[in-house]
This record gives sequence, structure tokens and C-alpha cells, in this order.
Amino acid sequence: MVSANPLFRGTWTARKFQATVINDIWPEVLFFTLIATMGEMTSHSLGISNQLLTVLGTVLGLVISFRTSSAYERYQDGRKMWTNIITASRNLAQQFWIHIPVERKGDSTSLQNVIEKKTMINLILAYAVAVKHFLRDERGVYYEDLYPLISFLPRYANGTQGTESDLLPLWQESDEPIRQTTQPVTEMERGSQSTHSAATVDPEKGLAHAFDVNPPLKPARNPPATTLLDYIPLFRLFAWIAHVITRRAHPKRYRGKKRRHDEYVESQIPLEIILILSNYSAWCMRNGLLQPAIATGVTGNLTSLQDTLSNLERICNTPLPFAYQAHLRMSLWLYLFFLPFQIYSAAKWITIPGTAFASFLLLGFLEIGQEIENPFNYDLNDLDLDYFCLAIQRELHLITAHTMPNPSDFIFNELNQPFAPADRRSAKELTSTTEYQVPDANTAPGFASLRRTMVKGWKDIDILTRQ
Repeated sequence: MVSANPLFRGTWTARKFQATVINDIWPEVLFFTLIATMGEMTSHSLGISNQLLTVLGTVLGLVISFRTSSAYERYQDGRKMWTNIITASRNLAQQFWIHIPVERKGDSTSLQNVIEKKTMINLILAYAVAVKHFLRDERGVYYEDLYPLISFLPRYANGTQGTESDLLPLWQESDEPIRQTTQPVTEMERGSQSTHSAATVDPEKGLAHAFDVNPPLKPARNPPATTLLDYIPLFRLFAWIAHVITRRAHPKRYRGKKRRHDEYVESQIPLEIILILSNYSAWCMRNGLLQPAIATGVTGNLTSLQDTLSNLERICNTPLPFAYQAHLRMSLWLYLFFLPFQIYSAAKWITIPGTAFASFLLLGFLEIGQEIENPFNYDLNDLDLDYFCLAIQRELHLITAHTMPNPSDFIFNELNQPFAPADRRSAKELTSTTEYQVPDANTAPGFASLRRTMVKGWKDIDILTRQ
């Protein structure tokens, strides 16, 4: 996601121009500029009436503005949905880690109970990662940032003795059966599998080692290679003609800069992870490990994750209707084609730069709308889903690093001054006596003295913060 000017930050590369729409619209701008030049160079008068210029230009500008606004609304909705995922993940992890007790009745040990809770919190991270791959139309579970988090889940409907025909839905994304060995993949091998380009962070290093898996694990971030077609869109026409002549099947998925909306994309992996988390919360409720109020919060966060997935799926799988896009683009082309002939009589040679600027302006806004319509891919203007997942990973580890101490272990010590600035004595000093007494010796000890200290503290803070 580009929020600052990328052209003059860091090492300059031609790929940085993909943060703009220049490489997408320059052939069209050049074409209409040549049309204007042709009108200037001919000896015949090609000027036509400009009576419709103002009316059509205003209507076309409003339609393009609506197109761009609707695309930006989808972009903002996508960001809001990921905010919901981050918030619900954080809340759910806190509820699991803090409110599910470690000390329980039964045969389980404290260590087993901590491992149980940490495993479920890792599944919350797995959910976010699975949503990321789903939005990028990356099927299956065999990715370096997803598979280590869920590899322990049941693989067969009939337990460990099941056969390939008993594979659960989670493991049926790949046509090849999975085979595992007990040799972990080394760091060097993991590095050779990764195809991160210009990445400063390797998210897989923070995960458990994945065992040697067949099929091999794909990298967590696998953007499509930039080709000449991304810089010269006109060549896409020749590529299509070549496919027609050679009678080769067109690739099912376009591996260029933007993802094609040619089929409905779905994935049951995030849903199955939600089912596992829901099953765990139900198990905790049945065994009395969650209080009713906390259980309600857990259910609400799980529902929020599920609703967010549905909304993201709506954004990802609902492009603007093709008829609207085609009609708008054809209307704009016709307008720009006749524009130089309508302004030639008044503008003369200025028609050439004027037409170039008008086509750059209008085609640019139209292309921006198409650019941000689906904000979940690898384009420089898309949302940084990898950053969101890494942020969730950091926050979940921060939550599980909390040791859940007894409040009395850290409250009543000499570093805590609860009544400052009115009374700067430490909590240890204050609790050395049975009743509180304000530093003013003329005041009787007790709650009246405590209230007087609170009022004095408010007055002191009110004065200090207003100076």
C-alpha cells in the first residue's frame, strides 16, 4: 500500500512507476494525441461544431467521478474489514489467554493447559493468514506462513487410521496427497523457497519449522512476475491473437498485475478454522472454563470474524458489471476522439497539448477506479495484507507473553504512588498502617481523609494541565 511518494524514496526502479497509472494509460494518451496532431498537420479543415462539448463533458465527468468514488468506497470497506479482523483477533486472544484458567480439576497439567490455549491463539493467526491467501486467489493450505499453524489438525474423518478417501475438506485443496517426514526444513532451504522481492521482513522465520512436505510449501508472499505486458498494455492484444491462432487454451488465471474477475473465488479454509475455534469455545463452556459473560464475548468475536469474511468475499467477488465498464470506456474514447476536432477552430496548435492533457486526466481517473476496485492483490496501491497479518502475529505474541500475575504481587510495592500528586507516598508505605491519613496531621484518619486527598489531587491536576 503506497501512502507516500515512492518515486523518490529508496532505490529507484522502473517498477515504482506501477504505483501510478502512467504505464496503463500512456498508449491511449499517445493515440489521442496523434489524432490531434493529424488534425493540425492536414490542409483540410476538420473542425466540427462544439455545441455538445460542454454537455457531454460534464455528464462524462460526473460518471467517471462516480466510478472512481465507488471503487474507493470498496477500497475503504476492505480496510475497515481488516480492522475488524485485527480487533476481533486481539479480543479473542485476550479472552482465551486471560479468562480460561490454567489450574483446573482433572488429569491435565498446567503445562498442557497453557499449550492448549497457545495453540488456539495460533489458530486465530492462521485464520487471518488464510483470509489473506483467499483474497489473493491462492488456493490450498500449503504455504510457508499457513501450513505450520494448522498442520497438527485432524487430517482424516476416521482419525489417524483413515485413508485418502477420508480426507477432511481442509486437506482436499491439492490433487497431490501430502507425505511427511520427520526431517525439518533447514533455514537455507526455507530461504531458497522464498520469493520475496524487496522485502525487509521474512514472516516465516517467526513460525514453527515446517516438515518436509509434498507438495512443497509455497512462499507466503508470491506476487506475479512483472512482464512487458504490464508496461505496454497494447501487447495484450497481440498475445490474445497469438492464443487464438495457435488454438491454445487461455490461462485460467491471469498472472499479470491485476487479477481477473473471471470466476467466483471461494475458500472453506477460514470457515473451517472458525469451526475449530467455535468447537473449542463450546468445549470450554461445557466444562465450565468460561464464565457466561466472557462466553458471550467469545461468541461475538467469532461471529465478527465470520461476518467480516462474508463482507470481504462480497468485495472480492463483486466487480463492477462489465456492461457499465465497457460503455463508460467506449463513451470516453469517442469523446476524446472528437475532442480535437471540436476545439481546433479556437485553439489551433494548442489542440495537441490540450488533447493530451484531457486524455491523461480523464483516462487516469478511469484507470484509478479500476486499479483500486479489488484492493487485495500485490499491486503497489493495494492493501498491505502481509503487514496486517504480521501485526496480528506480533500482537498475539504480546498477549501470550503476559504472565497473568496476581494483582497483589505488583500493586503494593515502593514504586507505586497511587495518589500522586496529592500524596506521593508509595503503596507500601500507605498499607503499613490500618487506616489512611492525609499528610496533613490535623485531619483525622479514615475514608474522609482519603476523599480529601482525591479532591486535592483533582485540583492539582486541573491547575497543572491548564498552565
